[in-house]
Amino acid sequence: MAELDDLPLRDDLRGLSPYGAPQKHVRIPLNVNENSHGIPEPVARDVVTALAGAVLQANRYPDREFTALREGLADYLGHGLTRDNTWAANGSNEILQQVLQAFGGPGRSVLGFPPTYSMYPILARGTGTTWVAGKRDADYAITPETAVREIVATEPDLVFFCSPNNPTGTPLALDTIEAAYDAARGIVVVDEAYAEFAPPDTPSALTLLPGRERLIVSRTMSKAFAFAGVRLGYLAADPAVADALRLVRLPYHLSALTQAAAVAALGHADELLATVADIAAQRDRMLAELPRLGFPTRESWTNFVLFGGVADPAALFDALLERDILIRDVGIPNHLRVTAGTEVETSAFLAAMAELAAQ
Repeated sequence: MAELDDLPLRDDLRGLSPYGAPQKHVRIPLNVNENSHGIPEPVARDVVTALAGAVLQANRYPDREFTALREGLADYLGHGLTRDNTWAANGSNEILQQVLQAFGGPGRSVLGFPPTYSMYPILARGTGTTWVAGKRDADYAITPETAVREIVATEPDLVFFCSPNNPTGTPLALDTIEAAYDAARGIVVVDEAYAEFAPPDTPSALTLLPGRERLIVSRTMSKAFAFAGVRLGYLAADPAVADALRLVRLPYHLSALTQAAAVAALGHADELLATVADIAAQRDRMLAELPRLGFPTRESWTNFVLFGGVADPAALFDALLERDILIRDVGIPNHLRVTAGTEVETSAFLAAMAELAAQ
């Protein structure tokens, strides 16, 4: 059997490891920012019915333009958007990959602001786009001045913002996005994967779309919609962006089953999003209680908490794993990240942290 190094692999991929969070069967998985609440049974029944209908026609290719899905996404997002403003793919990772395929590539660069979503540089590398790491301000913020300074200094073809940011939970002000757009020569992407967990009435970057044809707002159904296993990401932008992505997408890239499940779920948006308030409450509970245990936290507008004060992240990770609790080491010294789970899961995590802090 051949080894990987025996194959004629691209030189820039040699020695690399594939992306992936640890997959372990534990009682309390709080490591990948999933929605720990299950799909409500009435919603699940409607999804299954929709899937059954799609299966009966699975001998035919799916709607290549996923028309019904794009209409449903536009209705959900509001802001005067139509289906022509939307696009969807197999998770927001594929959305970002298609954006890089269309607007990045060899000889082009994308600016990001680490620590941020770890897939950004991986997607850049996979598309032959140069990854440029910009600097953040104190407490992981990005002011308009900082964004503009980094853009002017590096002259990227694309700029990626994660808002609110993963893995820190940090919010991003709209004036930073506006300033970055005005300074940038190319595409500006605002990844709002966790937007639904922000405080109520927080303005979205969707409000900035009119008149900004180079601005893209990416979203996902994996988090707030509890649809991680379905793999449905989407974006909102000027209709010309969808035309660009049609040039690089694979034919029929969204299966009929994915389309049917997502359309059915969007019809139950209110029911699926009913868990958001509870998740935010558990997040806020951890934000309050972890510092009392000696683990300072950062402001978070997401469904997870980054906490510091960890002398040995690997040891604490293993100690929690021994208690059947899985969290995430995101590579920030003396910090770990934990997803806000159900009340029972959050209580178990906090109890374990209290026990370990007392040792």
